[in-house]
Amino acid sequence: MTTSSTPGLARFNTLAAAEAAAALHEVCASAAWCGSVLAHRPYDGTEALLLAGDAAMAELSAQDLAEAMAGHPPIGRPEPGDPASAREQRGMAGASEELRAEMLELNLAYQERFGHVFLICATGATGEQMRDAVKARIGNSPEQESEIVRIELGKINRIRLTRLVQDS
Repeated sequence: MTTSSTPGLARFNTLAAAEAAAALHEVCASAAWCGSVLAHRPYDGTEALLLAGDAAMAELSAQDLAEAMAGHPPIGRPEPGDPASAREQRGMAGASEELRAEMLELNLAYQERFGHVFLICATGATGEQMRDAVKARIGNSPEQESEIVRIELGKINRIRLTRLVQDS
């Protein structure tokens, strides 16, 4: 990652607070995360912004983490009009009907076990890799899974933050 300021970052740094908050909410649905990242503007480089996002993620309470997860649709079923999730879940786009049905079943079992959607940084992952991940993680304890979810959300946030400040 670059430490120099980009035009996209300069634009983000100078947005009105409400506009910057709305942009951050598209990155992560946690109000606490957004508030923390917003509070540290201006950023002198993309890496500083990413590190602030990481620090904010590490500080989220269980309730804040649940709020962040609520902003993510199940794997294989991105919300209409949500280009970020559709782009990130592209690996499911060409999945067979059998794989889609299996993912639906696994998503439901995971959600029943943990009380939230299965969350994974799906960027670049195939449908089979996502299926294998949910199968591997469904046996985790709630505590283990909470920490994995925090890590996966952090990865997603980094990708989205980078996209937010990239040159258009």
